[in-house]
Amino acid sequence: MSDTRIDRVETVLLDVPLRRPHRFARTGMDAQSVLLVFIRTAGGVTGVGEGVVPGGPWWGGESVETMQLVIERFIAPLLVGRTVADIAGIQRDVDNVMAANLYAKAAVEVALHDAWARCLDVPVHTLLGGLARRSVPVTWALGTEPALVVIEEALAKIDAGLHHSFKLKMGAQDPADDVARICSVAEKLAGIAGVRVDINARWDLLTSLTHLPRLAEAGIELIEQPVPGAEFEALAEINRALPIPVMADESLRTPSDALRLARLRAADVFSLKTTKSGGLRATRAIAEVAAAAGIPCHGGTSIESPIGTAASLHLACAAPAVTWGSELFGPLLMREELLTTPLRYADGELHLPDGPGLGVELDPDAVRAWTRK
Repeated sequence: MSDTRIDRVETVLLDVPLRRPHRFARTGMDAQSVLLVFIRTAGGVTGVGEGVVPGGPWWGGESVETMQLVIERFIAPLLVGRTVADIAGIQRDVDNVMAANLYAKAAVEVALHDAWARCLDVPVHTLLGGLARRSVPVTWALGTEPALVVIEEALAKIDAGLHHSFKLKMGAQDPADDVARICSVAEKLAGIAGVRVDINARWDLLTSLTHLPRLAEAGIELIEQPVPGAEFEALAEINRALPIPVMADESLRTPSDALRLARLRAADVFSLKTTKSGGLRATRAIAEVAAAAGIPCHGGTSIESPIGTAASLHLACAAPAVTWGSELFGPLLMREELLTTPLRYADGELHLPDGPGLGVELDPDAVRAWTRK
């Protein structure tokens, strides 16, 4: 095995155009900004991680710009001279000098895993305990556009045999109008595809209890995070009131959050994201809490590029609790390919790549083309 000591850390900002605008409850985007973190060892091995947020700092309080700053100013100096295998020790020391900033920490932690696995000539999932599966179903996410636009896009995906379930964003308009929009979509897709909704924490408890039962009656199969993340008790009340599963996302960032949600029975499904939780190890710990509580997990997305998507895929394939599929569609939404060999989406699923580390290689020309000037 080559020398595993870290000799430099580099960051690059990309702006990758999307195939179509993607709209959330509070914002929208037509390109995704991505921070790539490269950790290079004295032995010539390079690991890569990704920092990315869904459409800007509205969701988790970080942006690619803040991530780049804290990594270069505070984290990188702690890494140089350390071995890439010392992930736990590095994380402890990083936490001692910088609170929060979980997205930035995740980018570095994934790069460490990629580098260490490449030094060992094993895939990242080996470092996470081995495989539970080799692929995960992928739900296609739709924005807050009018019903006819959403239906047209969904039917095209179904006709092409690409996806069998869809998640619709809510929370950008009057709740009654939004519910009517979703019900019309559910009616058109009934019997041919599953439909889920994500309210992005935009409603309060009363609005949720008033309007969500109608969505359940319309055949919606899952409700994601209707109330703000801090409102655990409200989420639990909603979960008790509905006959369909509620999924926690904004309420679930740390293993401690997972334990609290499980004790309150506040969610029937946990949305796992390596980005929001600070990396692969913390996300695996959340999945283990969920497994102990009998709560299934879903592989969520922050609209990652293929690097972050591959990292999330390794975690999803190594965690037995991930039985509610995934939303790892980020690379499909991007107009440009960043890898020399694209990730393989087939039969409605994303398949694990072979090879050491994350099992993927960046295309240098694509990276140069979309590097922020």
